[in-house]
Amino acid sequence: MKHIFLLEDDETLGRGIAMALTGPEVSVVCRPSLAKAREALAEDRFDLLILDVNLPDGSGLDLLHQVRAEGDVTPVILLTANDLELDEVTGLEAGADDYITKPFSLAVLRARVNAQLRRSAPKASQILTVGPFAFDFEQMNFRRDGRGVELSKTEQKLLRVLVENRGHAVPRATLVDRVWTDGADFVEENALSVTVKRLRSKLEADPTKPEYLKTVYGIGYTWAVKL
Repeated sequence: MKHIFLLEDDETLGRGIAMALTGPEVSVVCRPSLAKAREALAEDRFDLLILDVNLPDGSGLDLLHQVRAEGDVTPVILLTANDLELDEVTGLEAGADDYITKPFSLAVLRARVNAQLRRSAPKASQILTVGPFAFDFEQMNFRRDGRGVELSKTEQKLLRVLVENRGHAVPRATLVDRVWTDGADFVEENALSVTVKRLRSKLEADPTKPEYLKTVYGIGYTWAVKL
């Protein structure tokens, strides 16, 4: 079952969109303002957000910025009456996945929505679940307790090597060789330590007392297997 959130202040349009998208496998929750939208997002999780840009109490862009700042990678489609290229660029650079200008065909919106839902639904075999974590290295989607975590390319590489060898100590030299594979002749001596520290700050509940990304003194690092 896919759960869609719609932020639209035009009651008639909102009702029409909700009816067009609702089906046996899709439910739609519609709210008319930023304040109501924030309440809904705090109470529930959604597979797709459709946000109107122009609202009585602000802009859907404000909510988009908030969602992305919290590390939430849920797909977002913006709806707007502005057809200027600059507005579209602003929306996409803010983290939107698609941008639709009013007036639009409900059939076109439905097709765009279905495309985003297909794109954001990783194959089960791609998701590696480890304790409270769900890692999808192909889609670059990383979560802890359901919340998105933004990782740099270097952090992703290091995490992948450690998780694929979880329960085993991986030597520092092996990690440097596997992670920094861009042909550089020289890698800063503390590059690995810095990347490990950043990963812990993003993944561990208490980075000073890591439960998962552990140091194996005299050897390197390991992703601990929790029993």
